[in-house]
Amino acid sequence: MTPNAQIIVTGAAGFIGSVLVGYLNELGYQRITVVDDFSRADKVPNLEGKRYLAKVERSELFDWLAAERPAIDFFFHIGARTDTTEFDYSVHEALNVEYSKKVWSYCVRSATPLVYASSAATYGDGSLGYNDDHESPFHLQPLNPYGVSKNEFDKWAIKSPVQPPFWAGLKFFNVYGPNEYHKGRMASVIFHAFHQIRDKGEVALFRSHRPDFEDGQQLRDFVYVKDVVKVCTWLMDNRPPNGLYNLGTGNARSFYDLARNTFAGLDLEPNIRFIDMPLDIRDKYQYFTEANMAKLDAAGYPEPFYSLEEGVGDYVRNYLAPQKFY
Repeated sequence: MTPNAQIIVTGAAGFIGSVLVGYLNELGYQRITVVDDFSRADKVPNLEGKRYLAKVERSELFDWLAAERPAIDFFFHIGARTDTTEFDYSVHEALNVEYSKKVWSYCVRSATPLVYASSAATYGDGSLGYNDDHESPFHLQPLNPYGVSKNEFDKWAIKSPVQPPFWAGLKFFNVYGPNEYHKGRMASVIFHAFHQIRDKGEVALFRSHRPDFEDGQQLRDFVYVKDVVKVCTWLMDNRPPNGLYNLGTGNARSFYDLARNTFAGLDLEPNIRFIDMPLDIRDKYQYFTEANMAKLDAAGYPEPFYSLEEGVGDYVRNYLAPQKFY
């Protein structure tokens, strides 16, 4: 698309959304409508210095679209309630299902192509695999209400008799990187590890509560946010077949490796201890996630992904240590 294109980004003051806005700016796009709940002061720095056309409160978006009737060329629906420790399903249903249906319906009516944020949380304990085909969502059993809500919308989108001219639901795996300062408990393990090192000189990782995993050897597919936004914009420009797409690296790594690389980013020797996992998440905890990336590869995505060493090094040295935003 040309830099003159009009783009909407929901969740624009959040972690992935704000990095996406910044990356769109780098690519020359400035006619961006940013949408979010802008009441949170801790998210304000995420949008500082970003260039955009309009700023719309999340609750007012559909009234604004009806009144302004903008000619939107692409819609990135990144906003979501992402707290996996919020167990009231109605909270997730309102934002992750019903609001997303309204976005979808707008994109159908206005023939606007859409990329929306799904999640690897849909895969539950991973016993059914990590395959982004369109049969799996109807069998998956997510471990928390957040994952359930994301899977419910995926199923609804797949079955919808009316669809936008292009759509992709991105199943984000463990995304980390700049602009997650506001996320608190839900920030990445790298973020927490950095602050533990700075404050205490050590990192505490969860013990394993399963006999088949050693302490610290729980495995996740950690994907750098800079890769995530590159995939988003590639989909905007290339529009492969409609559907769900995993978005990880395809290479699971341990929490121990992650902590060790956080120390390396600070030029320090590792100092790692193990603590019991909180009871409230112990029976809902994923011990292994790894994206099957064959579908995005087959669609022609050409770029290599940051390795854990490269991504954590960049994040720690260029953002966390100097306290900078993307």
